[in-house]
Amino acid sequence: MTTTTAEGLWARSYHPAPERPRQLVCFPHAGGSASFFFPVSAQLTSVAEVLAVQYPGRQDRRTETSPSDIGTMADLVYAALGDRIRSRPTAFFGHSMGAMVAFEVARRLEADGGELTHLFASGRRAPSTYRAESVHRRDDDGIVDELKLLSGTNAALLGDEELLRMILPAIRSDYTAVETYRCEPGATVKAPITALTGDDDPKTTLEEAEGWRAHTTGAFDLQVYPGGHFFLSSQAPAVLALLREHLAAGGESAR
Repeated sequence: MTTTTAEGLWARSYHPAPERPRQLVCFPHAGGSASFFFPVSAQLTSVAEVLAVQYPGRQDRRTETSPSDIGTMADLVYAALGDRIRSRPTAFFGHSMGAMVAFEVARRLEADGGELTHLFASGRRAPSTYRAESVHRRDDDGIVDELKLLSGTNAALLGDEELLRMILPAIRSDYTAVETYRCEPGATVKAPITALTGDDDPKTTLEEAEGWRAHTTGAFDLQVYPGGHFFLSSQAPAVLALLREHLAAGGESAR
């Protein structure tokens, strides 16, 4: 597989803007797909080119097996997108499981001599925090119940039994990956980190979100929004304004 093919397999550029000096790479949540970030791409194309990571096991990659390990996922993402990420100033935005994948890809980038302008970690507690969770061990109905609880999956999809059963293996793999993830002790990145969280998120307390501070040797900022685990939906204008400010400022830590 060539680098170009691998890049196209793992990332979607819904609004190509190669002339932009900066780029933002977005990492979806467990069960999520690249298309979740289509609106982000549309709104930010004036300041940066937005790439959305497409994990295996969903949409056009639905016949592939999704890794059930965050480290493996990060290895594969970096192998496919490393050259693209290093090509110009780049920031990462990851939501929920995506925040973990983004953090691990950032570690690989920096270990390889690259540099990330900023890491936006949304809807996920710090890598060093731990909760005993076992959604991945539930039966299919139990996993669907969790998706409904968090309100992060399209309601039409939850009502389409055939399609839902088709993607459940990938969702289970995602939950396995995020629930069995254990951060390497003392793991940090040089990139500044902004943690974003909802004030009513059952998956992340404010203290757990604040814990991201220990994972950067650069600047840290915590942004708290009204809402639950998917506060991104109701707070999209505010989150987009934050990202636009960062990208327009040339990748400098502005908060």
